[in-house]
Amino acid sequence: MLTVDIITLFPEMFSGPFTESILSRARDKGLVKINTHNLRNWAIDKRGTVDDRPYGGGRGMVLRPEPVFNAVEELKQSSLNAQDPKIVLLTPQGQTLTQAKAQELAQNEHLILICGHYEGFDERVRENLVDEEISIGDYVLTGGELPAMVITDTIVRLVPGVLPAGAKEEDSFVQPTLEYPQYTRPEDFRGHQIPKVLLSGNHGEIKKWRRRKSLSRTATRRPNLLTQQ
Repeated sequence: MLTVDIITLFPEMFSGPFTESILSRARDKGLVKINTHNLRNWAIDKRGTVDDRPYGGGRGMVLRPEPVFNAVEELKQSSLNAQDPKIVLLTPQGQTLTQAKAQELAQNEHLILICGHYEGFDERVRENLVDEEISIGDYVLTGGELPAMVITDTIVRLVPGVLPAGAKEEDSFVQPTLEYPQYTRPEDFRGHQIPKVLLSGNHGEIKKWRRRKSLSRTATRRPNLLTQQ
């Protein structure tokens, strides 16, 4: 079973995304265990202090190393998995999340995701605690909570048994192409009809049509993906 521990200053943000749809069903089936932990549980004092002013001056506050180290070390010690947890720092400076990276992360039995806030982390967290840093895109968010949700959702979909057999093989980015167009009823909607090949019952021709459309869509929208083949 995959275990995902998320260290955050705002655990209440996760209640909606993790209690609905596919993630909720995966948890109910016992295929994945997702825990959120308030970093202030490992604060340096009774006031719940986890941050401080940066040395050298500057705007904002920086997360201190002690609470982060203590949180990760306690979660590692309490892990029931035979494999050591992979420690992931969520930061805009990290490697950009891709489907390939999600597949790599999904091979782990235990992930610990650390959500940043304010002006980030004391650099000693990066240098001495985490295994890798991941970003979900070239933009800056208020904190690491949304990236943690995105990464968790992406990985949980890959856990065996979460989706029906074969459901994820044709997703965009699983192959280095975007998914082909999809249609459903009605056959004619306001004069817009679905392609005749999809009504033919000829599965060989349908497969060829889907492949052509997938390549065409990728060439138009994301040509860089084709160069990765």
